[in-house]
Amino acid sequence: MVHSIPDALLRASRNCADRGLAFTPIRQRVLQLLLENPKGLKAYDLLARIKAEQPGATPPTVYRALDFLTENQLAHKIERNATFVACTRDSHIEPGIFLVCPQCGGVTELADAGVLQALCSALADAGHQLDNPEVEIGAICPMCRAA
Repeated sequence: MVHSIPDALLRASRNCADRGLAFTPIRQRVLQLLLENPKGLKAYDLLARIKAEQPGATPPTVYRALDFLTENQLAHKIERNATFVACTRDSHIEPGIFLVCPQCGGVTELADAGVLQALCSALADAGHQLDNPEVEIGAICPMCRAA
């Protein structure tokens, strides 16, 4: 489900509070930057933006925030293009499917239980099991298709 940025930040804050987790200002700012950049950002792009606001910020500062956000399913790491994206779903009971455009690098989180069930069923039929909670598929986005 897509949320406005203030709603998504409030949802994340409540999610953390409910679980006794600290949603520190740096974690909040990194999530906000990810929400503002739906195509995703690389860690060093995030660092550059944070350093512009907080000159003393270091790579571990950003990496710790990203680790927290991904571990708590508030963000996802897209391995295909080494970017991070904010989570657009309310919960992750099941794995996420991410469509990554090979032309523009945009990422769309697909929320379709039927597709996921079909994938898991096909894997099971082949004797396999999904080993990662995130599945990435290269798919040309509507904007690139129209261009």
